[in-house]
Amino acid sequence: MFKFASEGYFFIFTFASITLITVFLGQPLITIISFIITLFMLFFFRDPERITLEGRGIFYAPADGKVVFIKEIEENEVLHKRALEVSIFMSPLNVHVNRSPCEGTVKDVKHYRGKFLPAFKHHASLLNEHVTMVVETENGIVVVRQVAGYLARRIVCRAKPGDLLRQGQRYGIIKFGSRLDVFMPLNTEIRVKLHDKVRAGETMLGIID
Repeated sequence: MFKFASEGYFFIFTFASITLITVFLGQPLITIISFIITLFMLFFFRDPERITLEGRGIFYAPADGKVVFIKEIEENEVLHKRALEVSIFMSPLNVHVNRSPCEGTVKDVKHYRGKFLPAFKHHASLLNEHVTMVVETENGIVVVRQVAGYLARRIVCRAKPGDLLRQGQRYGIIKFGSRLDVFMPLNTEIRVKLHDKVRAGETMLGIID
């Protein structure tokens, strides 16, 4: 059974309705265009089931896409200390539902206004509009940042302070292409490489033994 993210229903039903209406009105060009857009919306907002093998100290990819950045950096927005960052770029063809990389309690969620630069550029992480979620885990604080991109103009984070997230649990979506940054403790053993293709809730980013 196909499943779609709830945020996509408006777009799917809108363009599907236009398609049906224009069929009866005899507007073939508009019908074809709206039908193609409807198919794209169905494809973009797909939300497939994933099997997350839960385990202590494991951090999973929060998004489908390609690893574009792995580095120890100074995280100055929330942590104000060094952390291991892994960034994942999502193209418009990827599944865009975001999943929690780890189990923990949401301590804070903040929405920052900003630009809409191409999301694959690293400096876009802080310059672009983004939502930062802080999760307290048994291994320390983990920061997950949803970053808007050139096409992405809408970030949805369903998680709220106080929520308990499971590994691989759906918590948000970014509409029409963007990136996810994950900041993990320094004692994390990274299990991915640059340019690796990852799947949300299934690909292990790192582990703390």
